[in-house]
Amino acid sequence: MPASAHLKVAAAALGASDASVPVIAPAARVAHAAVRRVLAADPVMAGLIEAAGPCRIGPGVLRNPFESLMHAIAHQQLNGTAATRILGRFTALFGGSDFPSPQQLLDADTPQLRAAGFSFAKIAALKDLAAKTLAGVVPAAAELALLPDLEIIERLTAVRGIGRWTVEMMLIFQLQRPDVLPVDDFGVRNGFRLAYRLRGLPLPRALAAYGERWKPYRSIAAWYLWRAVDLSRADRLPRCARPPRIAVRVLADKVAPAARRASKR
Repeated sequence: MPASAHLKVAAAALGASDASVPVIAPAARVAHAAVRRVLAADPVMAGLIEAAGPCRIGPGVLRNPFESLMHAIAHQQLNGTAATRILGRFTALFGGSDFPSPQQLLDADTPQLRAAGFSFAKIAALKDLAAKTLAGVVPAAAELALLPDLEIIERLTAVRGIGRWTVEMMLIFQLQRPDVLPVDDFGVRNGFRLAYRLRGLPLPRALAAYGERWKPYRSIAAWYLWRAVDLSRADRLPRCARPPRIAVRVLADKVAPAARRASKR
């Protein structure tokens, strides 16, 4: 998946009003020089910055976490169109276009939610989200903005059906936290493979260790790794002089030939 499409999926799954690739914010332009000083110490990342230009993660919208996570649950294993239709029928159950309150969702009958299109597993996840919101595990937006990254991940992944990747996308695109490296994200791992001329995908733990050099701007580094996939497709990926020694998972036969071709460029 191209990086632009990957970012649209992440935005839509979190209920962003505009799922297009965000534009660079004025504050981000000012910070670009500082980011570049840190990331460009890595020659490969310096080449990606030169090829892709300034990072275009735009100003985040601090949405209600309860609503964002409802969107995320609805989008799991579905395309955007199907999820949007289900969410439309879901909100209609409560008499309008607004999302229900946690208590309304907790009180909703399972047959009603099934009729809207949710599976039993998603209904269980939605009910758990509502219960944990009422219990304060899932905080309100104002409180969420004050919490450190790891606490946000710990609290939100306590909700049934919400994984670390979903929360990391929220941290990057909604809260604009600058130092999040989603090491389990296929796009990030594949971008690293292409940019650093590896024979396979880096193991998440190895990628996390390598990414320590990008602190405190690992979110920005992730954006450039997503862009590496687009640059490779356009035959504009800068050449890595020497691949790093890093643990990788050898790719399947149908993917490996493309990796070998990329490593010969």
